[in-house]
Amino acid sequence: MKQATHEISVATRGRGLININHEIVSWVQEQGMTTGLLTVFIRHTSASLVIQENADPDVLRDLSAFFDRLVPDGDPRYRHSSEGDDDMPAHIRSALTQTQISIPLVNGRLSLGTWQDIYLFEHRTAPHRRQVVLHLSGE
Repeated sequence: MKQATHEISVATRGRGLININHEIVSWVQEQGMTTGLLTVFIRHTSASLVIQENADPDVLRDLSAFFDRLVPDGDPRYRHSSEGDDDMPAHIRSALTQTQISIPLVNGRLSLGTWQDIYLFEHRTAPHRRQVVLHLSGE
């Protein structure tokens, strides 16, 4: 069995979903493995990862709007607000989504569905640089 790791840095423009699928798929293909498991992990508590629709951008807009309604900025019940009104909401949004995802590698390709891509979900309103760690194990 072989293993490989890689870290990608993603510049965000503030809150929203950023498709990081292409960079991940390119790196996986460079590894030359045909069967295995890819783990994608984000090293932050105010951003997350999701696998989501890649064809209709309205899905991403609706998902963002849903989280805006579900976890509004500036709620006076939040105690943690040291970095602004979006601070605690970003942590809650991250807790409701995922910081790690695993995807099988079959016949040299990630087993994503036709309409699925991997997205970084930035939960802060200001731009950030996020680190995503990839770990591929297989043969």
